[in-house]
Amino acid sequence: MDVSFLKDFFIRSGFSENLASWLNGTAWLIVLILASWVIYLITKKIILNTIVRFIKKTKTKRDDVLLKHNIFEKLSHIVPILFLYFAIPLFFRDQPGLLSFLKKALGLYLLTVSILLTNALLNAFHSFYLTLPISKNRPIKGYVQVVQVLVYFSGLMFAISILFNVSVLSLFTGLGAMAAVIMLIFKDTILGFVASLQISGNDMVKPGDWIEMPARGADGTVLEISLYTVKVQNWDKTIVTIPTYSLVSESFKNWRGMEESGGRRIKKSVYIDIKSIRFCTPEMIEKFRKIQVLQDYIDQKEKEIAEYNKKYNIDNSVLVNGRRMTNIGTFRKYVEEYLKRHPMIHTGMTFMVRQLQSSEKGLPLEIYVFSKDQRWVNYEMIQADIFDHIFAAIPEFGLQVFEEPSGYDILQLAEKNKKQ
Repeated sequence: MDVSFLKDFFIRSGFSENLASWLNGTAWLIVLILASWVIYLITKKIILNTIVRFIKKTKTKRDDVLLKHNIFEKLSHIVPILFLYFAIPLFFRDQPGLLSFLKKALGLYLLTVSILLTNALLNAFHSFYLTLPISKNRPIKGYVQVVQVLVYFSGLMFAISILFNVSVLSLFTGLGAMAAVIMLIFKDTILGFVASLQISGNDMVKPGDWIEMPARGADGTVLEISLYTVKVQNWDKTIVTIPTYSLVSESFKNWRGMEESGGRRIKKSVYIDIKSIRFCTPEMIEKFRKIQVLQDYIDQKEKEIAEYNKKYNIDNSVLVNGRRMTNIGTFRKYVEEYLKRHPMIHTGMTFMVRQLQSSEKGLPLEIYVFSKDQRWVNYEMIQADIFDHIFAAIPEFGLQVFEEPSGYDILQLAEKNKKQ
């Protein structure tokens, strides 16, 4: 095929032979690039439209992973590569320098497509594997990631071979001899690269997540994840940079699960003075009955206790005989009913009002619930509002919050003893 007519045209137009040769090569290069682009678009449309329609008509959903990972879109690059592979020598055989450069560029293009296609096939294979029952007991994600690392590393070696016309075998041989030096020089790069693969592959953290890592002084939102560092903006607006590999080698807390769950945990205790805990008197029961959220509970509990004591012929003249209501038990039920009716408490998640192990500080009554609003400021306001009410309600049940004596209390006691 004679492609020199453009060169002759430029020479007749007054250009020098070197400039005419350069213009001729540039013109044909533009034509080939445009032609390969058109071929790519046509191939992509034909492949995608035909295969996508076929896959969507199939009854099984497992073949949808091929569409999810864009396998066919990557395959559509192969046809324009083949076109350029056969066309370039025809148009640039008289320009060996340019021909060599274009072959290298085409080789790198083909190598890139091959790596991306292989990586997509591995991801598709893993997605397909996850649809099988065996995947619940035998995960293979780690093995897939190892293969992906090898694919990228091999791709790097082939890229160097293409650029510098070096045998791939000699590269690997030389790499083995230089392994110790390479590991020392690129230690942080290798650690960061492997950590990045693990972080992204395991979905450990992503920009926008709230993470907490006290050992590194981080407690805030992830702004950026790079090969070497993870940038975190703390709540006081300071910026902390953490080595990427530390997120794999050290422990940290990711609050994403909380944000996606629809609730945020409230876990606080009120310490009740044990000396204020006692059985309910008839007067106390009548007083508690007037509390709206406790009316049904009081009626049901009285009936249940009366039936039990009657069944076992309990002597009610002694308080510890049989079963009786206590002010702490009634208060615990009140807190539970109060929280159930609170508009900002998520009753669909873990919901407990429980007693913990008593200690020298009294009896801890723990509230373990979840708020519907997860935003920090609103969450703190909801929590404060709840405990404001609980502390104000405690005396109504004849209970007292435990407080250790202060220096002022000791002085008052000493003054009182002196007067006596």
